[in-house]
Amino acid sequence: MERATEEIDRLLLNDWQRDFPLEPRPFAAIGQALDIPESEVLERIKALRRRGMITRVGATCAPNVISASTLAAVAVPDARIEDVAEIINAQAGVNHSYLRENNWNIWFVATGPDRAHVDATLARIGAQTGLRVLDLRLVRPFNIDLGFALDGAPDGTHKPAPSGLIDTSAILPGDRRIIQALSGGLKLTGQPFAALAEDLEQDEAAIIARIRALLDMGLLTRIGVIVRHRALGWRSNAMVVWDLPHDAITDVGPRLAALPGVTLCYERTPVADVWPWRLYNMIHARSHPEALAILERATALDGLRGVPHEVLFSTRCFKQTGALIKSMQEATQ
Repeated sequence: MERATEEIDRLLLNDWQRDFPLEPRPFAAIGQALDIPESEVLERIKALRRRGMITRVGATCAPNVISASTLAAVAVPDARIEDVAEIINAQAGVNHSYLRENNWNIWFVATGPDRAHVDATLARIGAQTGLRVLDLRLVRPFNIDLGFALDGAPDGTHKPAPSGLIDTSAILPGDRRIIQALSGGLKLTGQPFAALAEDLEQDEAAIIARIRALLDMGLLTRIGVIVRHRALGWRSNAMVVWDLPHDAITDVGPRLAALPGVTLCYERTPVADVWPWRLYNMIHARSHPEALAILERATALDGLRGVPHEVLFSTRCFKQTGALIKSMQEATQ
């Protein structure tokens, strides 16, 4: 008897968010694991993408190593939300933007090939909107391996962020183009790495070997199915910010990052006059009560009991795409 379509789709979404096969016919390897043909794997993934369940099959990248990024926010009057969101999302490199419950209500991630690109993006947004833009730069990540287990609560068994600096001396000139392609997504074909190699005018085996090396060094945090969490049922999502000094975050950050239900965790620079918060974590939950239960467990952790914090629930997702890694000049080469 054939297994139900829903079960196979669940396995594709759940089991292949990371550890994507790095071999010439990866979808055939997935099919072998699921006991279905390669052609069926491809058709199912294409269908899941059409239904908005996944954004791409590709990679996520460690922040601020081969490219630059920052979290930013603006405080927008209700009557201007649509117009300001349109201005923000039109900027090259803005890859995530959300409306959240706070006076600082539109939050977005600005990415680019270097810090100058990010700075220029924030400056344009400020000039075009007439609003102050908070630039909340990353200090250190504790959990950046966003993933979702479909058979239970959000995945708490994350891959911790690298504890030390990535050896940038091991980065090769062509790596930026490979990472940009993976950030945008592999072609959904039987031999996606051969297609990537053709686009980049390289050898398929060399491309696969280089992707493996980028994963091993931690520059790529994972490669696999990149899901849309809201479409999969995680619609009660909150960013929690904590008022802690840098030294205290050193101790509690890794423990907060490992808490089941915490899907991202990092330290960022504060803005003294308006935004004192340094420690951030994301909670992705199926319901508001579930999100609050995860928050309650977080507030019970040693080092977080009684610590001032704010909870910013997301009410709308404006944009969710891959990061901008290459410069515009590189994109035309």
